[in-house]
Amino acid sequence: MSPTLKPAAPAVEATGASAADDFLHAFRGSFTSALRWHHLDALWEVLRADANGGWYLYAVGEPPPAEPASGEQVERFIEEIDALLRREHDEDYCGIVYADDRAAPGFVKIYDPNNLGVVCGFSDSPPLPGWIMSKLRPVDLPAAQPAPKGRRRWWRRLFG
Repeated sequence: MSPTLKPAAPAVEATGASAADDFLHAFRGSFTSALRWHHLDALWEVLRADANGGWYLYAVGEPPPAEPASGEQVERFIEEIDALLRREHDEDYCGIVYADDRAAPGFVKIYDPNNLGVVCGFSDSPPLPGWIMSKLRPVDLPAAQPAPKGRRRWWRRLFG
């Protein structure tokens, strides 16, 4: 998001558990949608109140940040992403922002209105979010996602 946020190096916690595993486990966890715009407004207020809470701001596809964003960066991000979502997701509902807990979030997925695919419901290969706010240090999601099964079979036929 900002040139002052440095790309992350691989991290391992003191317990020996991988920080990457923790992030991926949280990423694949249970989330609730901010279905209506007023739900999103309420989520933004909770996040603004915790702007200095150690949030990593990750634009999926860019190098993951190594350090949490400043409170000022979090507030600016919320302002800018809210404007983008309202401008580009021209619906009477939101439904493209998901939090692990809307009342006390630690992980928020924000889907790009121009790359939705099958965000809700079930899909074997749902699109990655466009942006993530997380209290866990992110990993490079595109590199961490397994290739779709059809692509793996193709690759194995080609080189297997």
